[in-house]
Amino acid sequence: MNGVVIVAAGTGSRMKMGINKQFIKLENKEIVAYTIEQFKNNENIDDIVVVIKEEEKEFFDREIVEKYKFDKIKIAFGGKERQDSVYNGLKLLDERCRVVLIHDGARPFVSNEIIAKSIEEAKECKAVVVGVPVKDTIKVVDNDNNISQTPDRNTLWAVQTPQTFDYKILLKSYEDAFKEKFYGTDDAMLVERIGYKVKMIEGSYNNIKITTQEDLNIGTQILKMQNR
Repeated sequence: MNGVVIVAAGTGSRMKMGINKQFIKLENKEIVAYTIEQFKNNENIDDIVVVIKEEEKEFFDREIVEKYKFDKIKIAFGGKERQDSVYNGLKLLDERCRVVLIHDGARPFVSNEIIAKSIEEAKECKAVVVGVPVKDTIKVVDNDNNISQTPDRNTLWAVQTPQTFDYKILLKSYEDAFKEKFYGTDDAMLVERIGYKVKMIEGSYNNIKITTQEDLNIGTQILKMQNR
């Protein structure tokens, strides 16, 4: 079995719209509904857990699950940090899951091809991250805003989700991190920390995370292109 944990427990403070960004609508459908739909309709996915804020459960049940008839969706509640939220979701997955994908609820344009490729690669190498090569030159800046380093752009990728792993390895990495009171910036960092190599595979520049109001405009344009 293959399972996915969709993380939708953020606050969306950068959106400045007074609502969790996952519930903002693109073309009359909530962002998180697009995301869930992508995984519900993918033949490779057997188990889905959505992590939400506990106080938003009633809204989520009514406006997402019931409205779009998402059956067999499990709901976990978010924790203090994203790492806590993902762990809560991991614990609800079917114990028969061999591969697990971790995906941002606010990243609605993940394709079937990316999902399938992530799973197949994870079966072979145990740990896979989706990303795209950066287009711009990146500068490392010190505390005084002076440029201290210019990394080789050819070695730099912007990380996306899903991040996909052997379920037992990911669970072990989380348990080890909590034991040592370590918090990482993403799931791959926890897996790297316990000694596993993580493979980068190419995603899509359309696989954006909707974080700001500018992203809403971009997302609307992507939808229009997809619906042509």
